[in-house]
Amino acid sequence: MRLDKYLAEVGLGTRSEVKRILKKKQITVDGKCIVDGKKQIEPTEVDVCYAGKPLRYQTYYYYMFNKPQGVLSATVDKAQKTIIELLTPSDQRPDLFPVGRLDKDTTGLMLVTNDGALAHELLAPKKHVAKTYRAKLAGIATEETIATFKAPLTLKNGEVTKPAQLKILSYDHDQAESLVEITITEGKYHQVKRMFAAVGLHVLELKRLKMGTLSLDEKLKAGQYRALTPRELASLKQK
Repeated sequence: MRLDKYLAEVGLGTRSEVKRILKKKQITVDGKCIVDGKKQIEPTEVDVCYAGKPLRYQTYYYYMFNKPQGVLSATVDKAQKTIIELLTPSDQRPDLFPVGRLDKDTTGLMLVTNDGALAHELLAPKKHVAKTYRAKLAGIATEETIATFKAPLTLKNGEVTKPAQLKILSYDHDQAESLVEITITEGKYHQVKRMFAAVGLHVLELKRLKMGTLSLDEKLKAGQYRALTPRELASLKQK
């Protein structure tokens, strides 16, 4: 890999900014000052430093987000804010993308990465990766609702869902509201909302808590994110 490309990849700046940094003799490779951005290096086999500080080359990046309301789970949108825009400038990369989608008003766990293979493993219909949501409902969910969700459910447009697990957390009979958790193993368009609509319930709030083995870090406030831990990543990648 060319040195200037390496420096841009690790987030040191654009190609033109990297060129200026090289001219200022602020880059060393294995202890030697290098000013030529065309120099070829092995990214994982050399020690590259900027102003004396070591740089770490990374092929893939993995970030856990607590997606807030009003933000699109997309890479780019001309009119509305996307989850990629929540990244700090130092973490911005053109190849990052959200794994799957959450509705604009749905909050919670979202994975952002540039690892297409992992994204495929998590999203492919044949993989049946479980996703768990907490939902606040207008209406009272009952044991009958739980039993209905345990079997294939026919949506209003005729689509049939796979069985889902429903857990009732609490009721508010005065407000006629329920708090539940639901786990599904597929990703039809607006699936959770449409499933509840099929049994006469309306989703007021929806938050994703878990995707596969990855659980939302409760310490992350809405709009915050962090890199996955090695343990979280290893668990996600287990076959």
